[in-house]
Amino acid sequence: MMGRRTRSSLLLTFTFIVSFSSLTCPSFSDSTDAFVFGGCTQQKYVHDSPFESNLNSLLTSLVNSATYSSYNKYTIMGSSPQDVVYGLYQCRGDLSMPDCATCVNRAVSQLSVLCAQTCGGALQLQGCYVKYDNTTFLGVEDKTVVLKKCGPSVGYKTDAMNLRDAVLGGMARTGGAYRVGGSGDVQGVAQCVGDLSAGECQDCLSEAIMRLRSDCGTADYGDMFLAKCYARYTTGGPRAYTKSHSDKSTNDGEKTFAIIIGLLAGVALLIIFLIFVRKVFGGNGK
Repeated sequence: MMGRRTRSSLLLTFTFIVSFSSLTCPSFSDSTDAFVFGGCTQQKYVHDSPFESNLNSLLTSLVNSATYSSYNKYTIMGSSPQDVVYGLYQCRGDLSMPDCATCVNRAVSQLSVLCAQTCGGALQLQGCYVKYDNTTFLGVEDKTVVLKKCGPSVGYKTDAMNLRDAVLGGMARTGGAYRVGGSGDVQGVAQCVGDLSAGECQDCLSEAIMRLRSDCGTADYGDMFLAKCYARYTTGGPRAYTKSHSDKSTNDGEKTFAIIIGLLAGVALLIIFLIFVRKVFGGNGK
């Protein structure tokens, strides 16, 4: 039977993978399927269990739904409480439905490898977000910081900083779950997860934008991802938020994901080797 797990276990995993990936991924990418962050719970489910069957049904539903809707959430019920699984996906507000479907399909595929046989996992790509868990998170406001990344400081330039603050302030005041702003070379984007109410969305984005402005100071770009919303800005000009695909960016995301999977596989092999050695020498000592 699966035991209860704390929220901190997911956040600890987030922190490791985000810290590792931030060394290899640029803050902004033209590719919708470039890796941003991901995390898994420590709690595992049993292979061929009712929970695994429900999880597979959930992930299939997410992929199918993304062909006609940019956001959806599901609850797959089970015969017992421990078999219930909750999940959602969301695409960036400017994506076409084909791009949304492609992004969610890729996110689910990567999540199935990254978080194999775990009861909860989340993956943020540049163009979409997917999350599932055996504990409900749907409709729950959560302003926990899961990723903060600031670019190098460009020094305090009054005009540039005033322009940056004006763009962020404009996004904070604008309504809606998906918000963009820009002036000159400064571009910004912000978005809430679709399960939040309008008031909760405004509260979350206000927090993300406030943190982004204070924590990134005079940085030339900044990312602030909270558990249920994000805000980003760059001084790199209009191309920072284009929907077009970039082969280089896609390769960067794939290389990062491959490195993470390789690292996890290496740790697993090391554990198996140590268990084998222990059995061999333990047997010889009898």
